[in-house]
Amino acid sequence: MSIHSTAVVSEKANIADDVEIGPYAVIGDDVAIGSGSRIGSHTVVNGPTTIGRDNRIYQFASIGDDPQDKKYAGEPTRLVIGDRNTIREYCTLSRGTTQDLGETRLGDDNWIMAYVHIAHDCVVGDNCIMANNATLAGHVHVGDWAILGGFTGIHQFCRVGAHAFLGMFSVINRDVPAYTTVAGQPAAPKGINSEGLKRRSFSADEIRNIKNAYRIVFRQGKKLAEAIDEIAGLAAEQPEITVFLESLRSSERGLVR
Repeated sequence: MSIHSTAVVSEKANIADDVEIGPYAVIGDDVAIGSGSRIGSHTVVNGPTTIGRDNRIYQFASIGDDPQDKKYAGEPTRLVIGDRNTIREYCTLSRGTTQDLGETRLGDDNWIMAYVHIAHDCVVGDNCIMANNATLAGHVHVGDWAILGGFTGIHQFCRVGAHAFLGMFSVINRDVPAYTTVAGQPAAPKGINSEGLKRRSFSADEIRNIKNAYRIVFRQGKKLAEAIDEIAGLAAEQPEITVFLESLRSSERGLVR
């Protein structure tokens, strides 16, 4: 274990033997940090917080502090961070609240750039990219492989589907279906994230089928229930559109449309 002499580490923290903790970092009670993780200088990690293996948290981040929710009254809630995440300078990740599951979650292999805020009770999947100053309000869910452009703002309780792409400065006040590219203030659909799907080895046929499902929802003037029924009929032979279908069905705030 490499802990700088100026760091303050609670005796109630559980730190793996090979964790690195930089100068003036503060690690509080009920914090667990897994093997291979590195905590930058001046970072503050408060608990209960669990940080997995091989994470890199850069200087001045604030991890696992109280949720920014006026209803919060000191209840024991958690932040859980998976493995191999990069969390850059000045990011803030809050614990959950008892109004939800009591837990904020960040999955594996995410790239979280400077000044990103992940609020209480958010759930972020795996392999996501959040560019500088992207902000999630409370209770937001972000699916795997989603990309959030710089200064994107997402309203509380919204859902962003897997493989979605949110353009820079987007304002999200409704749910974004899987695979969909949106941009604007408020955000509007612009097509599917074709380039991202190509990079993730989706075939030409799969991308064509996803585009067709997108057109059924956004370009043919159908009611949403009608569009869902039509896509459901295609999904048995086109399993790649199942993720898109489920993101439509699970929407509670309505779609960016």
